[in-house]
Amino acid sequence: MSSEMYQSPMEVAVYQLHNFSISFFSSLLGGDVVSVKLDNSASGATVVAIDNKIEQAMDLVKNHLMYAVREEVEILKEQIKELVEKNSQLERENNLLKTLASPEQLEKFESQLSLEEQATPVATNSPEQDAGSAV
Repeated sequence: MSSEMYQSPMEVAVYQLHNFSISFFSSLLGGDVVSVKLDNSASGATVVAIDNKIEQAMDLVKNHLMYAVREEVEILKEQIKELVEKNSQLERENNLLKTLASPEQLEKFESQLSLEEQATPVATNSPEQDAGSAV
């Protein structure tokens, strides 16, 4: 449909905006392009119809994004749960190893740690990093 059948620049602009908006939102949603035939006799009603179509398309995009965000949140919650369980397991294992180690073994381990710390540049650790350390 060409824009030549419209008499005023406003009608042409509304027609072009309509085509762009519907094409854009349809491409985002992967759907077919929906077209609305514009009529010179009902340009006011046509603008309202176009606004309604744009609003519907925006609602579809919003719903799609909300669904995607909810899905991602569920995935992240599951990952956090798994990491908390793994951290708890490692802390229990670390505590068990500390209780089973002899004082000589602990002293040797601590001296190795202090030598490693002297050999590497000093890095400032945040409290979150220190909380997850093995010893």
